[in-house]
Amino acid sequence: MRPTHSILALVGPTGSGKTELALELVHRLDAEIVNCDSRQVYRYLDIGTAKPSGAVRAAVPHHLFDVVDPDQPFDCARYRELARTAIAEIHARGKRVVVVGGTGLYLKVLRYGLMPAPPRDAARRARLEALEHAEPGVLHARLRELDPASAARLHPNDRARVIRAVEVCELTGHPLSVRQAEHGFRAAELDCRVIALSVDRSMLYARLDARCRRMIEEGLLDEVRALCGRGYGPDLPALQSIGYRQIGAHLAGGCDLETAIGDMQRATRQFAKRQLTWFRADTNVEWIEPGQASVEAIAGAAAEQKSN
Repeated sequence: MRPTHSILALVGPTGSGKTELALELVHRLDAEIVNCDSRQVYRYLDIGTAKPSGAVRAAVPHHLFDVVDPDQPFDCARYRELARTAIAEIHARGKRVVVVGGTGLYLKVLRYGLMPAPPRDAARRARLEALEHAEPGVLHARLRELDPASAARLHPNDRARVIRAVEVCELTGHPLSVRQAEHGFRAAELDCRVIALSVDRSMLYARLDARCRRMIEEGLLDEVRALCGRGYGPDLPALQSIGYRQIGAHLAGGCDLETAIGDMQRATRQFAKRQLTWFRADTNVEWIEPGQASVEAIAGAAAEQKSN
């Protein structure tokens, strides 16, 4: 399929300033924002996901935020379906699109489509989830036997993707990594300019440490308590994400608050490092330093492209 649209994607590690830069760009480009963060799609996960505030989303059209409850399944295929619909509707209004977020896999399937894969097997998935619940880490160990390449790429705590990789191996008899290599993600379905924010590593880590503490001050503990009050258990994939997992452990009596914050900070830094590794492996990504000069350069290039 030939590219059909021109889209600007603003990516990079968590805490690099994507939201702030995107807000400046949408005003300059007469654009709307499409979310590309795998946790900001969930309702009620606001503080811990650094979701843009309600006031910000009311001022500028935002799409694919708060689309599912924390106990509802959400995957790449669903993201691609909703994102493609949102993009088509935005273009139909004569607006430009700025895709914003740090979930590289979501952007990848949006740009290049999905590889053929077997549908989810509910019974098998339930069995795998029960195994992982009984013995955390057992599925990642199993994946190392079935598909070493996928195991090396996926973090043991990334339960949803580990389960899917094991599921595909069991259903097809072939490693997921081999199927991905065959697909190759080579044929772009969308004309997408991808820009990543480059921030000094030590500065980024200091910013992330401070942000974790700010989340506590802004009410992350109460947010996690409210989620529990709504009946959402800590084993849900959405609540196993960074921040919710550590604060959930603290509220359950597993550790004191300072230990939870330290674990949260460390996990956030590790996550940012993995995001950097992902985006630096993509030769189509342009790296810039955040700032007004970058806004002017991006907006100028986009305006020139539109006039042509």
